[in-house]
Amino acid sequence: MINLYPKTLLLLGSGELGKEVAISAKRLGCKVIACDRYSNAPAMQVSDIEEVFNMQDPKELKKCIRRHKPDFVIPEIEALAVDCLAELEEEGFKIIPNSKATKITMNRDRIRDLASKDLGLKTAKYFYASNLNELKARASELGFPLIIKPIMSSSGKGQSFVQNSCDLEKAWDIAIHGARGTSSTVIIEEFLQFDLEITLLTIRQNDGSTLFCPPIGHEQKGGDYQCSWQPAKLNNANLKQAQDMAKKVTEKLGGTGLFGVEFFICGEEVIFSELSPRPHDTGLVTLISQNYSEFELHVRAVLGLPIPEIINTKYSASRVILANNNLSSVKFIGLEKALTEKNTQILLFGKETARKGRRMGVALASGKDLNEARLIADKAAAYVEVIEN
Repeated sequence: MINLYPKTLLLLGSGELGKEVAISAKRLGCKVIACDRYSNAPAMQVSDIEEVFNMQDPKELKKCIRRHKPDFVIPEIEALAVDCLAELEEEGFKIIPNSKATKITMNRDRIRDLASKDLGLKTAKYFYASNLNELKARASELGFPLIIKPIMSSSGKGQSFVQNSCDLEKAWDIAIHGARGTSSTVIIEEFLQFDLEITLLTIRQNDGSTLFCPPIGHEQKGGDYQCSWQPAKLNNANLKQAQDMAKKVTEKLGGTGLFGVEFFICGEEVIFSELSPRPHDTGLVTLISQNYSEFELHVRAVLGLPIPEIINTKYSASRVILANNNLSSVKFIGLEKALTEKNTQILLFGKETARKGRRMGVALASGKDLNEARLIADKAAAYVEVIEN
């Protein structure tokens, strides 16, 4: 049977990653419906239709999807009424990658238990706690330093690095305040002395086959991505371990599309960290580093289109552009200085307001080696300042 194009894609979440998915889809002639809790979100600026509603309300979510009848529903964020996606799937709607994977990966406890207990993948040691006393007991058992974070959150919200027992109560409050939804459970995780943290972009195609992008190195602060570079320097044995683990967990989740699978590299040991069933923020670097960006790869996999060889074409890096203050309306200065840097692109996401630490853009750069690429990206990002309009 011949597939007919174009298709209609409905994005649940319209941030900067959704914006790049929408652009890739529009280049292939697709109709894009962008949904979010506020109007004129980044992906809405390049889509055909915008829908503004509370995506954590199952009635509103089902109403929107049933009205538009898209060919594909693509969750781009975790803050969704995921329980109703299975019902929609039973009605014939195509959820990407599928409703099961979306539900499992929105909760750190479910994906961690699946990786560690069901699949036997190596992870950091961890416990759960549902109150402060339990947190103190589990932390004492695990030992310091450690990481505490809510089981449901996004972009590093609610995460703390804890060096001693005196900081536990504060960390508990931060985790509960930063949690998404009503969850009052936190995960306590050993702090690993790792050599490198990577994202392995893993693509599942309609025929069940798996492709990988060259590994991406990245750095985080408070659980949120700050910079990334490609290709990350891994030996062949470590890369093979990461690919085997990524394939194992994504095959268990099933479905089609691109997954961002995170690992810690500790000497000769590869340790599973987290997984997102969608393009990954650290993968923004692929807009300059690969023959196909992670967003084009995601759309091609969703549509069932061919993906020839994925090639890292040059040493490349990214550095985020953050807001330093809460701003009710934003504008940027320093763009002209940033773009004097050679082999550089600046992406401004189009967010109309800012809070301190919010990601507002990214600098992308390439160079003769990774050091040069990272230096150029850092320098370009430093020129750009977000100020009150």
